[in-house]
Amino acid sequence: MLIGTFYFIVKGWGVTDKEAREYYAITILVPGIASAAYLSMFFGIGASDVVVGEETLRIYYARYADWLFTTPLLLLDLALLAKVDRVSIGTLIGVDALMIVTGLIGALSQQPVARYTWWLFSTICMIVVLYFLATSLRSAAKERGPEVASTFNTLTALVLILWTAYPILWIIGTEGAGVVGLGVETLLFMVLDVTAKVGFGFILLRSRAILGDTEAPEPSAGAEASAAD
Repeated sequence: MLIGTFYFIVKGWGVTDKEAREYYAITILVPGIASAAYLSMFFGIGASDVVVGEETLRIYYARYADWLFTTPLLLLDLALLAKVDRVSIGTLIGVDALMIVTGLIGALSQQPVARYTWWLFSTICMIVVLYFLATSLRSAAKERGPEVASTFNTLTALVLILWTAYPILWIIGTEGAGVVGLGVETLLFMVLDVTAKVGFGFILLRSRAILGDTEAPEPSAGAEASAAD
């Protein structure tokens, strides 16, 4: 995450286009926040023990704090790319925040029925967010031209695939049925997070849809003379 953060900073250092700078600012924050969250978990901060029945579960609430900040930023990148209105952006981010908060409530619940109920609530919110991306935002991006549409579709496909894996891993992991142990669960969440954040940013910031002519090479003297002729 930290390597991704520094890479995006270096890559965007000389960008002067106002819109491109907005994308860089948002995208740099995503792995930066995630780096802090994972560092806290590494040092044992941001975790709590929850007793469920006769079992004590280790819940990393720092992970949810990470998602509460980073997933809205990822969605903001997509919303800016599609150029949708503020109401649409607010609705999208609001439902996303509800998804994360209800997932955390489920993770901290002591009754199995409550845990699975909140998981279902959170999953429904996720489906709403993904549906919104695949329909109205996709249509808005398509109207902006083929380059924007292509980038948006690639990023949306990445989000659809990766975000769908999160509730599945939750339900089979220690916070759900316990099929997967804590070590494997944490590793898989880490892989998903790195791909969903750094991979997302890498695709977005290499796209001509947002960079426009900001990285275009300067014309040679010969080319300038030809143009003048």
